[in-house]
Amino acid sequence: MANILVVDDELGIRDLLSEILNDEGHQVELAENAAQARAARQRARPDLVLLDIWMPDTDGVTLLKEWSTLGLLNMPVIMMSGHATVDTAVEATKIGAMAFLEKPITMQKLLQAVEQGLSRQGAKKTASVMLGVISSPNHSSQVAALHAQADSQSAGPQPVQSFGLDKLLRDARDEFEKAYFEFHLAKEGGSMTRVAERTGLERTHLYRKLKQLGVDLSRGKRVA
Repeated sequence: MANILVVDDELGIRDLLSEILNDEGHQVELAENAAQARAARQRARPDLVLLDIWMPDTDGVTLLKEWSTLGLLNMPVIMMSGHATVDTAVEATKIGAMAFLEKPITMQKLLQAVEQGLSRQGAKKTASVMLGVISSPNHSSQVAALHAQADSQSAGPQPVQSFGLDKLLRDARDEFEKAYFEFHLAKEGGSMTRVAERTGLERTHLYRKLKQLGVDLSRGKRVA
């Protein structure tokens, strides 16, 4: 899915956010201070950064300003804090932060902000690709290729149905349900939250159902 950098000096916060984001299929890099964040940003080139404001060495707003000044703020940054004032949040937004999350952060708000940030980043990359295509001498052929690629992606994973009708109803139903959930896992890139919404099940019930059916939870991420 995406490479996300989490910067927070609290181990519990880093572990919690990492667990949630990993569960959604993202790759997560962790940093506990500004020095580690600089190195991780240079090494991993994250698609999105979750940045705590209050840190012991260099605070998040200062680091954000540093990235902006150096022309390194080419990814969405979501600021986090449990003690920040409105003025601090406004300052971060003016510098270039995409959003601000107040601690304690609920999973719903976290995933919503991350999804919005990644969507915005994806739109920028698409615009960049289109600009490159327009300036290319092979403009017509490349545009056709882009349209073909978009059509194939919009089609999504296709279900393979091979249910044995001569089996017991219970076994046939299990085969259908397994194929059904594997299809939606692949379609949603392994995101349990979106699969739960798509299938109308609560996440806890969905986990239990997938485990019961023997569904490989990593399969959807590989297919995507």
